[in-house]
Amino acid sequence: MQPRLFHISEEDGIEKFDPRPSPSFFSAIKGDVVFAISGKLLHNYLLPRDCPRVTYYAGPATSPEDRQTFLGQSRATHVVAIEAGWFRRVNGTVLYCYEFATGNFTCLDEVAGYYISYEQEIPVSRRRIDDIFGELLKGDAELRVLPELWTLANAVKESSLSFSLIRMRNAVK
Repeated sequence: MQPRLFHISEEDGIEKFDPRPSPSFFSAIKGDVVFAISGKLLHNYLLPRDCPRVTYYAGPATSPEDRQTFLGQSRATHVVAIEAGWFRRVNGTVLYCYEFATGNFTCLDEVAGYYISYEQEIPVSRRRIDDIFGELLKGDAELRVLPELWTLANAVKESSLSFSLIRMRNAVK
């Protein structure tokens, strides 16, 4: 069964999503696409588009040591870390959550929750999100606000965690 699929945007009123070139290289992509994110990992995208973030969770291959080091005593199953410098912008941003029918989508990256379609997609619903932090914390994600992200990003890359490093080109060096 395919998961529910979403697209998060700061733009309201999008009536159709046309395939576009992928902003990142994926060898599996053979043309212009529409991206969607699985509902399971939607929390990774409940932020302004350009906000850098480190996101991770314990996957099947995660070692007990890495689980303890990175998740500790938290009951959360997922972590989303942002820079403190983005806190006010996140707090003042309105997002729109578009949901898609799943028929045309195929999984691109299960760990990141990425799905793609080569067809124009019409959203089946749209929901306004005024309280990003409240929305982020509804599920099983823990939000961490850090002075900088690179230390955590480098540690997570060397770990056995499942992770995504998103918009890190915008992170403080």
